[in-house]
Amino acid sequence: MAVLITTAGVLAVGGVAEAAITNRPGGPFGLLSTVSSVTSPLTSAPEGKKAENGLGQAPALPGVPAAPGVKAPALPKADEPLNIGAIQTVNHALDYSARKSVTLHAAGAEYIKPHFAKLALLPGDLVKVGDPKGKEVRYYTPEGLPVDGAALTGLLSGLTGLTGQEPGQLLDPAKLLGAGQAVDPGKLAAPVTSLNKWALSVPGDTAIVEVVSRRLLPSEALGGLGVNIDKFAKGDKPKPRHKTESVCGGNDKADAVCYTSEFPAEYSHAKPIARLLIDGTELCTAWRVGPNNRLLTNRHCIDTPYKAQNTEVWFNYQCATCGGYFNDPVTKVLGDQLLASDDTLDYALFTVRDFDKIKDFGFLELDVRVADKGEELYIPQHPGGRPKEIALTSDKDNRGNCKVDKPKVEGYAKDTDTSYFCDTEGGSSGSPVLSRKTHRVIALHHFGGCPNSGVRIDLIHAQIKDKL
Repeated sequence: MAVLITTAGVLAVGGVAEAAITNRPGGPFGLLSTVSSVTSPLTSAPEGKKAENGLGQAPALPGVPAAPGVKAPALPKADEPLNIGAIQTVNHALDYSARKSVTLHAAGAEYIKPHFAKLALLPGDLVKVGDPKGKEVRYYTPEGLPVDGAALTGLLSGLTGLTGQEPGQLLDPAKLLGAGQAVDPGKLAAPVTSLNKWALSVPGDTAIVEVVSRRLLPSEALGGLGVNIDKFAKGDKPKPRHKTESVCGGNDKADAVCYTSEFPAEYSHAKPIARLLIDGTELCTAWRVGPNNRLLTNRHCIDTPYKAQNTEVWFNYQCATCGGYFNDPVTKVLGDQLLASDDTLDYALFTVRDFDKIKDFGFLELDVRVADKGEELYIPQHPGGRPKEIALTSDKDNRGNCKVDKPKVEGYAKDTDTSYFCDTEGGSSGSPVLSRKTHRVIALHHFGGCPNSGVRIDLIHAQIKDKL
């Protein structure tokens, strides 16, 4: 069966991250055995386990008493989303008078992400957020949602002909026209409501936020109209590769593009993988599951409807050349609905806005069974928030291939996880663990500790099959 994947790139991002491959005997990928290239369509913690960021272990499950005289074993704790930056509090008020724009800056930041506390605009007006060079520019409605395509063209063309005045000319409210109709000055003010919405991130260390309207009102006519920015997130540069407790032995991961020629099936099945930027500063990994608008990650990454709606989902965030720098165009969409989640199985199933933008990246299918001991695996992921990498080889496994250590191990409950020595890091939470035999997902990665482990996908499927 053919792999139905196309490349879709829309927006360019300015952050860069170094990438390198460890030189090992047998070539850059180490000692790899030949496996059957069965390609599926992409239409295509046990005791002692540690969190990837070293946060320790969770207490034993409540209500389960220990045997007399025996201390209850500590259960593993999943890693928290990787923190990549910080929040800076500000107090910027924009309106229709002279204060129509503001520049947000944090020296050296990978991205700037404004937060709207209020968006009270006249009908048809927008807020523009972009970087100084115009690499990424987006427009937002009073609901704080990005608008583009035909809808944006219509709104912008409407803004040019509402008043019949030159841009920036101070208007008499009594003569203000809105969509061709006279406006009662006493009703100029839009409802002033609070908002709690992040804009999509802008690459680089500077973002410009601007009220987009040809109408310039005197201050006495504002009546509560305007935009409030109460904070912004400033992101750190992706961290260089380094050994953590979840890199088992040497770091055997490599940039996804490194596998294009020698392992085309594995590379193709990495395309539906996305980097998550959660609530401004937290990072995880997610992936498209099935042909519909459905994505999977860990519950410890997205656990509330608020987080689902305030999560950026980045597709095609990867290096264009093996061992090179990030320069591929990225497609960003916002999360939308949280459809299902579970504490014990540590999964979150959610949707995104603007689903059509990510359809061409394809999707993964589930391998609804218990993995076989010794079965070879690979994990496409965004470790450390870096551009996409794949863990395919392992210097801790025989013959150098990443494989199943134990098909059933204790996670948050008995036998809920599958363990392996595939290398992962903070930020890898929510990555799919795929079988190299079927190229389908057999586990959802969530624990570090060497061996690392993922939740068995057959258990997750039993809970979400009616929602896919």
